[in-house]
Amino acid sequence: MILVNTDYITGKELEMLGLVKGSTIQSKNIGRDITQGFKTIVGGELKSYTEMMNTARALATKRMVAEAEALQADAIINIRYASATVTQGAAEVMAYGTAVKFK
Repeated sequence: MILVNTDYITGKELEMLGLVKGSTIQSKNIGRDITQGFKTIVGGELKSYTEMMNTARALATKRMVAEAEALQADAIINIRYASATVTQGAAEVMAYGTAVKFK
């Protein structure tokens, strides 16, 4: 499966199959949430949240690819990511793009 954030793939003629997406909502456990709260006082990277968001993006991408594979797509173009806070310490990550088949 080819994944790109452009609206074309060089040298390929594309047939659009439709929108595909994947999403997940992730949170950290209360102990890590408290320690990350203390980190905001002194500044610096919140590594626990960085890891959480990286895991969420990977899972959302995997789910998007599964949707595209169900359509027998060869690639996903125009991939975008969006995130939103759901509640304190929890975030939704969505990956979406256009599934295409090579002509």
